[in-house]
Amino acid sequence: MELNLNGRRALITGSSAGLGEATAKLLAAEGAAVVVHGRDKDRTEKVAQDIRDAGGTATTVFGDLADDAVAAEVARAASADGPVDILVNNAGFYRHLSWAEATPDEWRDTYNINVVSGVRMIQHLVPAMRERGWGRVITIGGGLASQPMNTHPQYNATLAARHNLTVSLARELKGTGVTSNVVSPGAILVEATKELVTEIGPARGWGNTWEEIQPNAVNALIPNDQERFGNPDEIAGAVAYLCSEYAQYISGATIRVDGGLIRSAF
Repeated sequence: MELNLNGRRALITGSSAGLGEATAKLLAAEGAAVVVHGRDKDRTEKVAQDIRDAGGTATTVFGDLADDAVAAEVARAASADGPVDILVNNAGFYRHLSWAEATPDEWRDTYNINVVSGVRMIQHLVPAMRERGWGRVITIGGGLASQPMNTHPQYNATLAARHNLTVSLARELKGTGVTSNVVSPGAILVEATKELVTEIGPARGWGNTWEEIQPNAVNALIPNDQERFGNPDEIAGAVAYLCSEYAQYISGATIRVDGGLIRSAF
């Protein structure tokens, strides 16, 4: 299937690594001019160079979207070479904390980074999409929005907010040609996931090496029909589809990419 994103410009926040990097590379491969965003200049530039080396088009923007002025500058820079047609709100943050460790300040900081940062980008970029009569806003959410763990509650709650605001935005954009959707990953094997599972694995009796821990972690945490962790390219594929003309009739939806998660273990 040709998604035909030629002529579209896409900003993927938090795309210097992980899911964002995979998404930026796939959208570029499908013809979009990609704006790679990150806070680490070297990592962000490397992703953009990888895209260019593969024959794609990529520029970079830098900055912490948790700051109003910086977010405004990122939006301006992302639009410098043309209007942004596709906004993928991927940037996010979490710390693995217990309820006792998650202080009110931690809750506020996590909400600002994970929720308000995305709202900033929506408010800067979506009005122009509405004026042009075409646009895509895709928010990366997660299964913890509806099946939260007992740990890092401050993060779980921000995922629920991301899902909720996406549907509200879809209602706001009714009849404009701009859609708003969530891609909701299960447990995807990025570096942070591997670090977390490796950290808690021995204490939970899953083993001491990654080869021992991985299958036990899947069975205990994310029992699913595919019996494995997902990979970043599988999330990128769902995002790319939602960016295409084939997905014009999809808005306010949550697309689960979780292997058919059977139940929550918490």
